Amino acid sequence: VLNRRCVEAAVMTGLALNCSINKKSLFDRKHYFYADLPAGYQITQQRVPIAVNGSLSYSLCIDNKMSQMVTKTVRIKQIQLEQDSGKSLHDDTRSQTLVDLNRAGVGLMEVVMEPDMCCGEEAAAAVRELQLILQTLGSSQAVMAEGQLRVDANVSVHHPGEPYGVRTEVKNINSIRFLAKAVDYEIQRQIEELESGGTILNETRAFDSKLGCTVPMRDKEGKQDYRFMPEPNLPPLILYDAKSLPANMNHQQVVNIDLIHERLPDLPSVKRAKLVERYGILPEHSFTLLNEDGLTEFFENVVKQTQMKPKKVIGWILNDLLSYLKQHSLTVKESPVSSFLLADLLNLLEKKEISSTAAKQVLAELWKGEGKTPLEIVKEKKLELIQDQKELEQICQAVIDGQENEVIMMVLG
Repeated sequence: VLNRRCVEAAVMTGLALNCSINKKSLFDRKHYFYADLPAGYQITQQRVPIAVNGSLSYSLCIDNKMSQMVTKTVRIKQIQLEQDSGKSLHDDTRSQTLVDLNRAGVGLMEVVMEPDMCCGEEAAAAVRELQLILQTLGSSQAVMAEGQLRVDANVSVHHPGEPYGVRTEVKNINSIRFLAKAVDYEIQRQIEELESGGTILNETRAFDSKLGCTVPMRDKEGKQDYRFMPEPNLPPLILYDAKSLPANMNHQQVVNIDLIHERLPDLPSVKRAKLVERYGILPEHSFTLLNEDGLTEFFENVVKQTQMKPKKVIGWILNDLLSYLKQHSLTVKESPVSSFLLADLLNLLEKKEISSTAAKQVLAELWKGEGKTPLEIVKEKKLELIQDQKELEQICQAVIDGQENEVIMMVLG
C-alpha cells in the first residue's frame, strides 16, 4: 500500500529542488536476488518517476577560506519513490554476514543527480545542502550516521572533450566527510589504473573508512537482467494541482501540488540571506550558523538577550564557543553554556565590567557546568574592571612604593 506521507514528502522535495512534478507517475518491479531483499524484487519508479529536471545550488570555499566562496549548481535528473531493502552487516573476523531486515519495505526517496561535480569537496557540499533542505522540509531527519540519508557515488574519469569513462558506484556512504574521501580516492585510483594501462570495471564498490580506500563488492547491472515490469499491486500515481482538481473530489483523498507549494518553508538559501540582512553578519557566517545543528536558534536567542551587537556576538560564538564544542565533539544543544549564560557574560563585557581576557576566563569556568552565573564567577575570581580613578591611583602608587629600586633605575635610565 502506498504511503500518502511519502508521496507528499517527495512532492515537497521536488518543488524545493526546482523539479517538474509529474501528475502521473508509474511504479515498476525490479527483480534481483540478494540476501537483504526478502521478496526477491524491489518496487521502484524506473519509467516515469514522481519528479524530474530540477537543480540544486550549493556553495563551497576556495582554498578552505570561508571568506572566498563560490556558488555552483548540480542538475537533478529525477526523484523517485522506492521500497527500501534490508541491510547486510559483514563480519570479517567471523567470516559471516548478518542481515538486518528492519527497514525492508519502508518507503524510500531517491534523488538522482547529473554528473556535474568534479571532486569530493563539491559532492560533499552538494549533499550537505541537500541534507539541510530535507531537514528544513521535514522530508527526513537526514542523520547520515543513523542511515536516514545514504549516498551512492558514481565516479568516472575522462579527458576533456572525450566521452565519460566507465563508471564505478561507491555504495551506502554514511557520512559527508567519508563521501569527500571516497570520491577523491576513487578518482585517483581510476586515473592511476588507466595510466598504467589497465581498465576500469563497471562494478559496485564500498568505502572502507578505516583504510581510507574503496574496495570491490560486486559486478554492476551490465551483467544482470533486472526484468523490469509494471508493479501489479500499485496503480499509476495521480497528483493534482488547483486547476486540474475535479470539483466533486474529496480533498482528503488526493495530493494537491499547489497546496504543498503554499506550505513550503523558507529554504536554507533564503534563511542565510535573511540572517545576513537582519543582523548585518558576513555571508560566510550565515553558512556556519545553518550548518551546525541548533546554532541559528542559539545565536538569535543570545542576540535577543544581550546589548552587544550581532557582529560581535557571532565572533564569540564562532571563535570561542564552537571551539569548545568541537574539542568535546558536542552539538550546541548539548553545550553546558546556554544562550542565557552566554548573553549574561556578553552583557558584562559590553558594560565594560570585565575585560575580553576575563570574559574568556569566565567562559572556561562556565564550560565546567557547575551551575554558577557569569557574575558569580567574576566576583569569585575577582575579575571586575576597576572604574574608580582614585582606587586605580592608589594601586599604582602602592606598586611604585613597593618597587623603589626599579623605579630609580627607570628614572635614571
